[in-house]
Amino acid sequence: MLVDGRGVPLSLIVTGASVHDSKKLGAGLDAIMVAHEDPPQRRKKHLCADAGCRGVSKRDSIVSRGYIPHVVDRRTEADNMRFHPEQKAHRWVFEASHGWFNRFRKLLVRYEKLERSYVALCHLAAAIIALRKISVLKNIIYG
Repeated sequence: MLVDGRGVPLSLIVTGASVHDSKKLGAGLDAIMVAHEDPPQRRKKHLCADAGCRGVSKRDSIVSRGYIPHVVDRRTEADNMRFHPEQKAHRWVFEASHGWFNRFRKLLVRYEKLERSYVALCHLAAAIIALRKISVLKNIIYG
């Protein structure tokens, strides 16, 4: 799963439980569902990733799709937060979005036999998470 700066899911890839996220990085970048135009030259597209994406092939995959990679491990990010407390951590966005998905009890433990059923439930959860991030006067989901 790839998320934006607020934690809104941009793409979902369903794999087996033992497949690491970095192995499906290219597929996740290709599966981004949000159509957006390229930013102006002075603003580039940045991609924050964890230490699993430090390899040369992963960096090439990120750069070939037009992103500037920011690959930082937990220790370096903790040190940066200690010296610059006014900056927000990048790791929490991804971890928080996983927590939001775990609040959907149907997704917490996968009982679905068909992959398409599970993917549909994941897309429904992603849509609800995205709707919750829209600021409206009255909450659409809870009334």
